[in-house]
Order: sequence, then structure tokens, then C-alpha cells
Amino acid sequence: MHTVSIYTTPSCHFCHMAKEYFAEKGIAYTEFDVAADQEKRKEMVDMTKQLGVPVIRIDDSLIVGFNKPKVMELLGLSE
Repeated sequence: MHTVSIYTTPSCHFCHMAKEYFAEKGIAYTEFDVAADQEKRKEMVDMTKQLGVPVIRIDDSLIVGFNKPKVMELLGLSE
């Protein structure tokens, strides 16, 4: 089982795409709204050195943006 978290904002189209993909594949994740949560925003910036979302953390790996092939690789998923 993988630990998946996603740092998002409400207006981010790619964040919605990532969450829809996780739902479609039955992947449990924890979401952090960095527009509303200052502490999580700081945590995200400390990890990535930038403000772009989504930031997806799968176990100890970070993905900035919704890079579906990389997500699939890290989760061991196929099309």
C-alpha cells in the first residue's frame, strides 16, 4: 500500500484531474488545500521551492504537476 498525498487549490484544473484519476483507480489519498492552509503551503514550498500545484507525494517521491505516467509508475499501475 502506498501513501499518497496531494497539495491542491480549489481552482486548479490539473488538481481536479489528478483527484479524478485517483478516484477512478481507487487510490486513497490525503488532500491539502494550500489556498486555505498556510502551514501546508509552507510545507509544500519547503519541499519543492515553488508554488505550483498540484504537488503529489507518493511515499517518498514528489511530482510537481499531474504527470500521469510518473504517477502510474510510482503506484505500479497500468492503463
